[in-house]
Amino acid sequence: MQKRFLHADQTLFRDVDVFEIDHVPDLFDYREKQLDELAFQIRPALRGGRSLNAVCRGLPGTGKTTSVLRIFTELEQATKKVLPVYVNCQNDRTKYMVYSRIYAKIFGHAPPRTGLSIRSVMDAIGDALQKREISLLVCLDDANLLQYNSTLNDVLNSLLRLHQDYPGVRAGVFAIVSDMDLDLGRELDAWVVSVFRPTMIYFPIYDADEIRGILRERVRVGLYPNVVSPEMLNRIVEQTMETGDVRVGIDLVKRSVMYAEAAGRTAVLKEDVMAAYEQAKHVHLAFTIRSLSAGERRLLRRIAELSREQTEPLTSGAVYAEVKGTLKIGYTAFFKRLCKLDSLRLVTLIRVQSGGRSSEIMLRYEAEKVVEVCG
Repeated sequence: MQKRFLHADQTLFRDVDVFEIDHVPDLFDYREKQLDELAFQIRPALRGGRSLNAVCRGLPGTGKTTSVLRIFTELEQATKKVLPVYVNCQNDRTKYMVYSRIYAKIFGHAPPRTGLSIRSVMDAIGDALQKREISLLVCLDDANLLQYNSTLNDVLNSLLRLHQDYPGVRAGVFAIVSDMDLDLGRELDAWVVSVFRPTMIYFPIYDADEIRGILRERVRVGLYPNVVSPEMLNRIVEQTMETGDVRVGIDLVKRSVMYAEAAGRTAVLKEDVMAAYEQAKHVHLAFTIRSLSAGERRLLRRIAELSREQTEPLTSGAVYAEVKGTLKIGYTAFFKRLCKLDSLRLVTLIRVQSGGRSSEIMLRYEAEKVVEVCG
C-alpha cells in the first residue's frame, strides 16, 4: 500500500480547540449524577433565594472543573437572576484577588491595580448586587490552595456573610478540592462552618471504558475520520490509565496527531503515541503537584533529590531520617503523606520486609522533572 503524505497546508485537526484543557464539550458523559447534584444546589437561587453551598471532591482529572463550568454556562444562558463567577485559586490566592475576579465579572473590567482597598471593591460589588437584585454564586477551584495559604476561612466568611453589610444580597459558594485528605469540616473555623454547611459531591476516578468514551468523542469532534484507529485509541487509553488523569489522554491525542502531522502521515502510529506520552504524562504531574500542600511538595521534592543521588532503592525509613528535621513531623504523619503521594500516582510504595515493616519508594516520574515542577 502506497504511503500517503500531508502537504504543508494540510491538517488532521477538524477543531484543535477540542483538545485544550479548558474546553467544555457539548457532550459530557459519565458525570450526570454530579451535574444533577450541582443543579439541585442552584435551584433556590433561580427562585430568588440563595444557592446552597457545595464541595466537589475528587483527585485531579476527574471532571470537577468541567462539571461546574458546564453548569455555569447553562446558568448564564438560562437566567439573569444568578451571577456565576469562576475563580481559579491557582492564580487567585488572596482575598483581594478573589474579589477582583468577582468585580471584573460584574463590571466587565478589573479594579484599579493601586489606590483601591478591598473594602472599596467589596462595597462596589455589594452595591451592584443590591441594585440588580441578583444572586452571586462563586466557584473556588482548587480551594485547598487557599486553605494552605490560610486564606480560605476569611474568603468564605466574607462571601457568605455579605448580606450582613449589604442587606438583600445572596451569595453561595462551590469549592473544588483535589486534596482527598483535606476535611473542611475539621480545618475551617467553627464560625465559618456554621454558615458554609456544604453538600459533598464526590467525583471518582474515570475507569478505562469511561476514558475511552471521553477520548472517542473528542476524536470524533476534533479530528477528521480515520486519523486515530480503534487500536491506537486503545493504546492511548492504556497510557492514560498509568496516571488515571483524563487530561493526560486528551493531551496525548493532541500530541500524537501533531507527531503524525510532522511526519507527513494521515494517521497516528504507535511511535507517535509513545513519543507523545513522554510529554503528555507531565500534564498529570504538573496539575497534581499544584494540588499538594507546601509540606507535601517539599517531601516529594526531597524524594526526587534522593532518587537522583542514590543508586540503591529508597526506603521509607531512610527518607524519614532525611526529612524529619526540616518537616518537623512524626513518622505516622510522614507515612500518611507518603500514602497520599502513592494514591495520587506520584510515587509507588512497595511493601518489603527489612527487620520490620517498611516500604520501598519508587518515583513514577523522572527525578529531574519532579524537582523542576516542585520549584
